[in-house]
Amino acid sequence: MNPILEVHNLTYTYPDGRLALNGVSLRIWPGERVALTGPNGAGKSTLLLALAGILHAEGSIQVDGILLSHASLPRLRARLGLVFQSPEDQLFSPTVFEDVAYAPLYQGLTPAEITARANEALAAVGMQAFATRMPHHLSMGEKKRVAIATVLAMRPAMLLFDEPSAGLDPRARRELIHLLEQLPQTLLIATHDLNLVQHICPRMLILDEGRLVADGKTEHLLADEGLLVAHGLA
Repeated sequence: MNPILEVHNLTYTYPDGRLALNGVSLRIWPGERVALTGPNGAGKSTLLLALAGILHAEGSIQVDGILLSHASLPRLRARLGLVFQSPEDQLFSPTVFEDVAYAPLYQGLTPAEITARANEALAAVGMQAFATRMPHHLSMGEKKRVAIATVLAMRPAMLLFDEPSAGLDPRARRELIHLLEQLPQTLLIATHDLNLVQHICPRMLILDEGRLVADGKTEHLLADEGLLVAHGLA
């Protein structure tokens, strides 16, 4: 089996000269659920943005063996979907259905195919009954579900999540964890929520100051109190 995501020596420097990613290399295999943890400012969000092709980093990124480049970006964005921390960054249409149908619309699909994709994605997150609702009238938990649906409508093979449980009350957080457990895609979840990590991700990566400092079984890394303290996770 080949890795679904392969990253080699990824480096990114912000315009102010701050080094955000410093030689990150990793592989993720189809079907894996991997947590990306680390303190604030470690480079987690920057790494996700680079993987999604939003930031241009030095080094190489391959998705399903295809090198990320300007030419391959449209194709790879359909294979690897990013769900932002704030659903407001993904929801901008008058209705929930229109938000979820937006990406398939620009894939050149037929109206019937677009409707099928949107309905399929809404069903996957349990939001079919909200199709005609205005997104800004939804609760935070509902908005996050719709944001996930907007990405699922592309039928990606892998999903990237940036702090998915941020801003949720305990009930919405439990519902989100249950939803993530049901998703069949490969998952890379950037989060400080170690409870979520423990429930969902058998493998855990720790990023600190732009470097990948640990990569192993979640149960082993979470049991290493010295490691967690050293990297702002305890």
